[in-house]
Amino acid sequence: MLADRTHGGFVNALRVHKSLTAEVEKRVLVWMAERTPRAISSDHLTALGFVAQLLAGAAYALAAFDPRALWLVNFFLVLNWLGDSLDGTLARVRDQQRPRYGFYVDHMADTFGALALMAGLACSSYVHWQISAGMLMCFYVLSIESYLATYTMGRFHLSQGIFGPTEIRILLAMGNVVLLVHPHASIASRRFLLFDVGGAVAIAGMAFMAVAAAIQHTVVLYREEELP
Repeated sequence: MLADRTHGGFVNALRVHKSLTAEVEKRVLVWMAERTPRAISSDHLTALGFVAQLLAGAAYALAAFDPRALWLVNFFLVLNWLGDSLDGTLARVRDQQRPRYGFYVDHMADTFGALALMAGLACSSYVHWQISAGMLMCFYVLSIESYLATYTMGRFHLSQGIFGPTEIRILLAMGNVVLLVHPHASIASRRFLLFDVGGAVAIAGMAFMAVAAAIQHTVVLYREEELP
């Protein structure tokens, strides 16, 4: 029997956001949404965020030939934050929410946008492609865990611990500035690409968060659905 997608069977999940900047960011986004011209819609902002992430990836690839392109990456990261963060807030402020459509489109844009960003980073010469691929894989694993938890538990976690998308953008932008001056790091008298070191730490951190969340949610679901 097919589910009735229009009139039943869908429950808008509770949004959980506990990152470092969550409270301040929420107030800023609401302030911006209340002053956004009516001609600009949530779809426009989603498109802006998606295109900006694609262009950030292209700018990373361009940085292999001209390091100044890293400033372009940061510019597009700001635009990506604006579009990706403000689209949902604008819909809520205007009471124009489309939960199923918004959830699907927003996260498919994130999926392809992350691929473009990491592909561009892999071409930048500032990181080995294996590290870039590892970060992308861990991002996808975390995303899958989050989507499954949203479906099975009715809670959508926008952040993992104190880190959310905004914190990741800030760290990435700061790293891009450091790259212009110190593209390498020395550890135990050995020289490594700075983003190889940062990427390895990010991979380890994301892998830990994915495993921890999977264990926690498995235990919760097991206890909620114990066999008689």
